[in-house]
Amino acid sequence: MIGKIFVGVIVISALLAGAGVYYLQVYGYYREIAANAPAAEIRMTTVDGIAEPILIEGFEGIDADSSPIRFRACFRTPQSMAMLTETYKIYDEAVPLNAPSWFGCFDAQAIGAALEEGRAVAYLGEENISYGIDRVVAIMDDGRAYAWHQINHCGAVVFDGKPAPEGCPTPPAAASEK
Repeated sequence: MIGKIFVGVIVISALLAGAGVYYLQVYGYYREIAANAPAAEIRMTTVDGIAEPILIEGFEGIDADSSPIRFRACFRTPQSMAMLTETYKIYDEAVPLNAPSWFGCFDAQAIGAALEEGRAVAYLGEENISYGIDRVVAIMDDGRAYAWHQINHCGAVVFDGKPAPEGCPTPPAAASEK
């Protein structure tokens, strides 16, 4: 009898711990970004290397302090694809990262397919928005747009504990000590 109680306590504890970890990963750390918050300003880098705000409407966004790559945003822009392509830097290595299922406007698979099929173009939002992390902005041909944070080539090397490659900014002390 005592063995059954002991096993029951272990199973219930494991289920509660698993539920807690799931909740924290999918809901707990995320917070919604208000449309008038500074984080809701979407900036894109011009071909001259200057990050400037673009016109947006209908902003929805989430972020978390637990990781610099948890930022996701959905919005619309009235700017034409021709003007955007002539003005802003294209981001060739864009890979949309999955968002929590409850953030319904951001579908990483659909965005990735649109990028591959040429129905969307990815631009450099801001390089090194935090060390080793770029903000990427993908804009569909119908004006729908999405933004996320992605590890850049400098971050990929430094976060693996290696020295920053040539041409990368000096990493902050915390990133280089990992």
